[in-house]
Amino acid sequence: MHGAATASRSGIALLALAMLAAAAFLAPGVFWLLLAAAAGGAILVLMLRHPVAASALWLLGVGCTLEMSLGDILGPAFYQPIIALVKGTGLVLAAITVLRFGPRADRFNPGFAFLAMFAVGLTHGLYPGLTVTESLRSLIGSVAPYAFSFSRLSRAWARAIIRVTMLIPSFSVAAGALLDLAGIRPLFVVSGGLRLGALSHPAFLGGFALTAIYACLVELYREGNRALIGLLAVNLLILVLTGARAPLLYGVMVTGITLGFVPSPAFSRRERTGLLLGALTLVPLALALAGSLTAFRLFNLLTHNADGLSGREEIWAYFEHAAAGSPWVGWGVGAGNAVIPQTSRVVRIMHTWAAHNEYLRIAVEGGRIGEALLLALFILWAAAHIAPLPAPERAILRLVFLAFACHAITDNVLISTSASVLFTFVAAVFARGALEAEAGAMSD
Repeated sequence: MHGAATASRSGIALLALAMLAAAAFLAPGVFWLLLAAAAGGAILVLMLRHPVAASALWLLGVGCTLEMSLGDILGPAFYQPIIALVKGTGLVLAAITVLRFGPRADRFNPGFAFLAMFAVGLTHGLYPGLTVTESLRSLIGSVAPYAFSFSRLSRAWARAIIRVTMLIPSFSVAAGALLDLAGIRPLFVVSGGLRLGALSHPAFLGGFALTAIYACLVELYREGNRALIGLLAVNLLILVLTGARAPLLYGVMVTGITLGFVPSPAFSRRERTGLLLGALTLVPLALALAGSLTAFRLFNLLTHNADGLSGREEIWAYFEHAAAGSPWVGWGVGAGNAVIPQTSRVVRIMHTWAAHNEYLRIAVEGGRIGEALLLALFILWAAAHIAPLPAPERAILRLVFLAFACHAITDNVLISTSASVLFTFVAAVFARGALEAEAGAMSD
C-alpha cells in the first residue's frame, strides 16, 4: 500500500510538471502569471504561520529601501512597482497580525485624518492634474505606517521589531559595502560633499539611523545592556556620515536630554553622566577637524553654509501658493505630488518635487481643517499610547514625538520610507507597554 501511494504521488508530481511545461510552451504569459500566483500564495502561507519573522524581515527590507538598491540594478522602471510591493506587503502583514494576535481599537490613529482628507478632497475637487487613482495610491501610502497599531501584537513581535530597528543602519552599510566592493553600487554618493548612502539614499539612511538611535535609547534604559552603548555610537556615526543635518540635530538633542535628565533603574546616573561627558569632549575635536573634513557633506555645510536650507525656500513657495488656492479643505490626499511640475527648473536643480515641510504639504492636501485634525489625532494618539509605558520610556517617547514635530518643518517625515520604520518601531513600543500594563492589572 505504501509503495502504491508513493507511486501515485510521484505520478501526480510528474503530471503537474508536464502540465507546467506545456503551459510554459503554449501560453508563457499565463504560465508566469500562475507561477507568480503560486509563489505569492506560498509566501502568504509562510507569513500566516510565522508573522513575527515575516514582519522582522519585511522591516529589514523596508530599511534597505529595495526600490533604490534594486531599482539602480534593474532600472528605474522597477522603482514604483517595488515601492507598491513593499507597502502592500506591510498592509498584508498588518492584517495578518490582527488575525493572529487579535484586533485593537485605535480610535485616535492618525490614518483616520488621511481618510477624512481623501473623502473631502473627492467632494471638493482634486488638485488640477491629480487623478482619483493617484490620490487613492497616496492615501494607501499615507495610512500604511500606522496599520500595525490596529493589532494587539505580541511581546515576541515587539521585541523582534525593536531589535531589527536598531540594526537596520549597520546592515545597510555592511551590505552596501559589499556592493561597492563588487562595483555594483557606490557606498558614498556626492551631493555637496561625500554622503553615506549604503543600500539607501543618504536622507533615508539618516532617517533610519535616527530611529535606530531612539530604539537603542529605549532598550538601554529598559535593559541596561552596555553593549547597546556601542550600537548607539555606531548609529550616531552613520548618521553623521549621511550628512543629514536635521536628523543629526534631533538625534543628538534627544540623546543628550535623555542621558542628562531621564532617570533609569537599569542605567545609573553615574554611567549616564560619564557617557554624556565623554561625548561632549568630542565636540571641540569635531569642530577643530571640520576644516580638514570638508570632503564630507556635513563638515562642508558646517564650514560654508551652516544655516542654509538647501534650496527648500523655492519649493515652499510653490506649496504656499497652492495652499492659498483652497485654504480650508485643501486639494485632496496626494496633491503634494502634483504641486511642482516635474519639468520645472526647481526639479531639475533639486531633483525632487516633495515639499520638505509636512505642515505645508498637509495644508495643501487637507487645508487648515485637515491639518488641525491630523495634529489633534497625533497628540491624542501619542498621549493615549505613551501613558501605560514605564516612566523612562514615557519620557523618551515624548522627546521622540516632540523632535518629530520639529523635524516635520524641514523634511518629508510622514510620507518617506523612513516613516514606515519609525512608526512600526513606535507600534512595537506601544504594544509592549500595553501588554505589560494589562498583565500588571491582571496580577493586581
